[in-house]
Amino acid sequence: MDPDVLASISHDDAEWAPVGKALAALRATSTQEVSAAVRVAAELGIPVVARGAGTGLSGGANAVDGCLVIDLSPMNQILEIDVENMICVVQPGVVNDDLKAAVARHGLWYPPDPASAPWSTIGGNVSTNAGGLCCLKYGVTRDYVLGLEVVVGGPAGEYGTVTHIGHRTTKGVAGYDLTGLFVGSEGTLGIVTEITLRLRPARREAPRTVVGAFPSLVKAGDAVAAVTRDGLLPTALELLDRACLQAVEDWKHLGLEADAEALLLAQIDTPGESGQAEATATAEAFEGAGALWAAVSTDEQEAEALFAARRLAYPALERLSPVLTEDVCVPRSQVPAMLAAVVEIAERHGVSIATIAHAGDGNLHPLILTPPNDDAARVAAQAAFEEILARAIAVGGTVSGEHGIGLLKREGLHRELPPPVLAMQVALKQTLDPLGLFNPGKAI
Repeated sequence: MDPDVLASISHDDAEWAPVGKALAALRATSTQEVSAAVRVAAELGIPVVARGAGTGLSGGANAVDGCLVIDLSPMNQILEIDVENMICVVQPGVVNDDLKAAVARHGLWYPPDPASAPWSTIGGNVSTNAGGLCCLKYGVTRDYVLGLEVVVGGPAGEYGTVTHIGHRTTKGVAGYDLTGLFVGSEGTLGIVTEITLRLRPARREAPRTVVGAFPSLVKAGDAVAAVTRDGLLPTALELLDRACLQAVEDWKHLGLEADAEALLLAQIDTPGESGQAEATATAEAFEGAGALWAAVSTDEQEAEALFAARRLAYPALERLSPVLTEDVCVPRSQVPAMLAAVVEIAERHGVSIATIAHAGDGNLHPLILTPPNDDAARVAAQAAFEEILARAIAVGGTVSGEHGIGLLKREGLHRELPPPVLAMQVALKQTLDPLGLFNPGKAI
């Protein structure tokens, strides 16, 4: 393989995560090819790193020295859509948005929707247990994975063994939940080559959008806490600060006006008059928490532009400078305090932080911006990154809500988890991958 091509598929989008020099790569087109490659790699003692579209933000798909990179993106077929049972079977290289469009033609819906949905693959979503804008109400990837075809080693047999875990039924508790274990394992236990997903009926009408403008991030956080206290459950409750909005507008010219320090965007998909009542109550919660203004949008084009801005925020900022992306998740009652901590940490370290968030479920994505080729700024950014992790743990949160541990969060993970829990995770890895071949050095 051309060295430049090999290098291009040897890393994901994580800023400053170390990247090793891969020995070779395979663009896999079938489970059989993956199985044969893993078998040969095991015989030769070569580590194996699987990847999809490379949209990850934690270094989980980065090559290690002397490894075989297995690119699963060519395995991009939707193998089955079972309308009667509301399930589908897909290969790992299927792009999230492509799956959504395919099942929509059958009156069905696949809810998990990371901001990278136009580019990220289902296999990568499974690897990190991706969430997204709708997960507040509808859950994350793990909630939709019924079964997996996996290429494994260890107690299952020789490396390269292909087996199925999970089921196709709505319920199933036969044995340990190995499917749940593999979802979010970041390719460290085996390689997923086929995924069985549950689906939902398509929504009956377009969601209502509620927009609130706030004088500060903390006030926006207060509004998130108010929505929770009032027992409201929007489909999505997203936050963007002024820096994110301006970056998107400068790039895409969507006609956005950043007239506040932060915006909250809520979507309500309850149909009929009940949905209208929920939207009105959400707007009132925003106002009660100190919004400059709040309104229920009746303009579908405006609503679409606002949520497009939320999805485009990261690539818009990435165009301007290197971006070190956080992914902490805190209890919803702690969102105001965590946002205040982000502001304070940025000021103390002298770094620029733009913030987006799945605010409704406490999943915050502070984006630490640094000038290119500025070592002092890089050191300050990394110090701020680690301090944000520590602060999230201190308020009862976690170092990763949906991006995974990869390489960037391993120290944070070891600070978060008790030693007995870490020991159990290491024991699982050693049992299922005794040779330590699958994505070594990641996740734990």
